[in-house]
Amino acid sequence: MTKNRTDIKTNLKARIDQALGRVDADLVIRAVRMLNVATGEVERTDIAICGDKIVGTYDDNYRGRREIDGSDLFAVPGFIDTHVHPESSLVQPGEFDRLALSRGTTTAIADPHEISNVLGIAGLRYFLEAAEGTAMDLRINLSSCVPASALETSGARLDADDLVSLRDHPKVIGLAEFMNFPGVLAKDEAVLDKLAAFDGWHIDGHSPLLGGRPLNAYLACGVRNCHEVTHRDEALEKIRKGMQVLIRDGSVTRDVEALADLIDMTRSPFLAFCTDDRTPLHIAEDGHIDYLIRTAIAKGAPMAATYRTATWSAARGFGLTDRGLLAPGYLADIVLLSDLESCQVAGVIKSGRPVDAETFAGRRLPAPIGYGSIKRAPVDAALFRTPCAGPTGPVIGLVPQKIITEALVLSLPYTGGERHADPGQDVLKVAVLERHGHNGNVGRGFVKGFGITDGAIASSFGHDAHNIIVVGTNDEDMALAVNRLIELQGGFVAVVGGQVRQDLPLPIAGLMSDWPAEDVERRLHALREQLRAMGCHLDEPFVQLAFLPLSMIPHLKITDRGLVDADHHHLITLDGDRVTVG
Repeated sequence: MTKNRTDIKTNLKARIDQALGRVDADLVIRAVRMLNVATGEVERTDIAICGDKIVGTYDDNYRGRREIDGSDLFAVPGFIDTHVHPESSLVQPGEFDRLALSRGTTTAIADPHEISNVLGIAGLRYFLEAAEGTAMDLRINLSSCVPASALETSGARLDADDLVSLRDHPKVIGLAEFMNFPGVLAKDEAVLDKLAAFDGWHIDGHSPLLGGRPLNAYLACGVRNCHEVTHRDEALEKIRKGMQVLIRDGSVTRDVEALADLIDMTRSPFLAFCTDDRTPLHIAEDGHIDYLIRTAIAKGAPMAATYRTATWSAARGFGLTDRGLLAPGYLADIVLLSDLESCQVAGVIKSGRPVDAETFAGRRLPAPIGYGSIKRAPVDAALFRTPCAGPTGPVIGLVPQKIITEALVLSLPYTGGERHADPGQDVLKVAVLERHGHNGNVGRGFVKGFGITDGAIASSFGHDAHNIIVVGTNDEDMALAVNRLIELQGGFVAVVGGQVRQDLPLPIAGLMSDWPAEDVERRLHALREQLRAMGCHLDEPFVQLAFLPLSMIPHLKITDRGLVDADHHHLITLDGDRVTVG
């Protein structure tokens, strides 16, 4: 709600009096070592706070109604996650809020792309309502690509008018990652309609490996950033062309180590950090944006430039000019650290108030939506048969800690006119089953790299349409895993020898749990141990699985419509032939 002029003047008078020391400040952090991300200096100072604003720095004589002894601590601005799908944390927005804010992430810019692909505009409205109740400042970019491409069956569709209807919500920044860059370059009318509707607004990018004139054309349409950069040369071209590179480190995508040497005081205004997709188990074990900061510093990135990247640069890239710096007039989002180099969070202050249990107790959050979203009848093992012309054909090759895949051609066991899984070559069957009740499609293929020697795993979390995806050594276990998933109405399932060994229910749109984050973390840990017993040693196998249907990311993917040549954006058969789509 917009404050009236009288209220604003009252607040300004209080700030003036407290800044001048005429009256005690609402809160003072005393004698803290403050990192100035503008200059790179670390100096001991009091930080005086009035309401939600900083009113005093570089002074050691402030007094406060409440005081925090900062003599053994460092103070830095609150961290900003510039691109995140909170659904990928597998918990409700309020639980994501509790996890990330406690690690120093005071602002997160969310794209509710996952729930929007399942529930459409109802999913966007749910997140906008949640954003009004979270303790962190959760901002929303409206999901631009629902569905992400014509090569999959999504649960919903959002057109330009749907997005415009929500554009003026106070939590909205602009348009979320514009994944369909082939549609932009092809001048697709529906694509251009969305770009035209948000002309002059912030538009997030998504352009893996795009360069040269195609990148020029994409940027000329108003796109401002990219979080899909995985190589230094790609990053440099994008920075040189004015694009902000959002350095990502999620539960699978680990790009900080590859890009840390880009970070310096010159380039940092054109950089930021994001997590994109990160589970509660990963947050508990490693952290959130704090993990990205310590990783970059450990790889040799200058400390001040790294913290600037995580704060001021991130804020400026999204038009949030009221935060990102510890200075008078800026929002009092402050992270207190016991150690600057290792980014050890000792305390968090959000909008002038220390974060504690009471911070989360008083929130007003919406009831979850999206129960009953798995509209698929139980299946039998025959569904996963894979008739082929011969033993040789395309196989998706996993790349650990990457969402880019390899396009392999391998020979597999071949009997009765069918190609079969070959655990000896580390090749499993993979299938994607449409689950939104639209057409019952099934896409079939093979994937190398999971390490599973016996059994199957299935998930209802599969970017971006979130159909059911299953991989396995045999058809019977694959069918059992899918049927357990249907019974749970979404989640993760691990099956061996005709028995369900572990599962995690995700009944909210088939994406999120209605359990506390700690319970989800424990179940994820049990699933990890089960997968290791099955031979899989990927850090986050279910997250890696979720990216196999991501048809906008090179090189070979699979959706409910079949195998996708993601380099050329068309379907191919199990024998590698191009499919003509009518």
